[in-house]
Amino acid sequence: MKKILILLTLAGLIFSFTTRKITWVAIGDSITYLNEHTNETGNRITKGYMTRVIEKLPGINYINQGHNGWTSGNIADKIESLGLVKADVYSIFLGTNDWWQGRNIGTISDYRNNTGNSTVYGSFRIIINKLRLLNSRAKIILITPMQRADFVCISGMKNNAWGSYKEKNDQKLSDFAELVKEIGQEEKLPVIDLYHEPSMNLPKLVKFKRLKDPQTGTYKNYPYPDYIDIPFNPETDEYPYPSEAIDITYDGLHPSDKGNEITANKIVTVMKALKL
Repeated sequence: MKKILILLTLAGLIFSFTTRKITWVAIGDSITYLNEHTNETGNRITKGYMTRVIEKLPGINYINQGHNGWTSGNIADKIESLGLVKADVYSIFLGTNDWWQGRNIGTISDYRNNTGNSTVYGSFRIIINKLRLLNSRAKIILITPMQRADFVCISGMKNNAWGSYKEKNDQKLSDFAELVKEIGQEEKLPVIDLYHEPSMNLPKLVKFKRLKDPQTGTYKNYPYPDYIDIPFNPETDEYPYPSEAIDITYDGLHPSDKGNEITANKIVTVMKALKL
């Protein structure tokens, strides 16, 4: 009887351990948001990076806090009304919209001194402070923005933007990636550096951009960097990224299934190392 009780106790402990669920809150912009809105990609992706992570780590439940078009400043401004909950792990995947909207990046002193939401460094401080208030023991993972090709929205071509090969408001997208890395170093947080990931660099984001040849007016497939100076008219031209142009992204900005798989694998590696 004593042996049976011991075995039952051990079985109970093992069951309790193996069924414990880890809560992960993923904070981000449209790249995160689209995990639950694949229909908004023209069904060009089947599942986002979060779904892929929990398929590989089934002990994790995720909460999607991705907000379409938002910057770190928007997140910081709404930090008390987002409904953020206590979690075991948080990820922050922001920066690409901060760059495109021309927000002042600031300096690490804005982060250290908690100077407020007027700079991107300050925004990150507000966000991280809130997460630590929710759970001081939680793990926080930072993810840099990806490089970008020329973005053209699949549902409305007037929504378009040039790629990270060019500055916006005298700032490089790489500056925003360095910001994330610097905060990670400051706080001793793991950083997933997608910006400098070789498999996600500019030439690999799309296979080509289909544009009208300025000399002949006929459509031609231009790989990077040949498409940079070729004009695009959203009112008259065809969508420049047909399905055969999809590579790491499906529209020059948002990850395809291939891009989401790379991102998910990197998050899985970090989460395993954290021993959640």
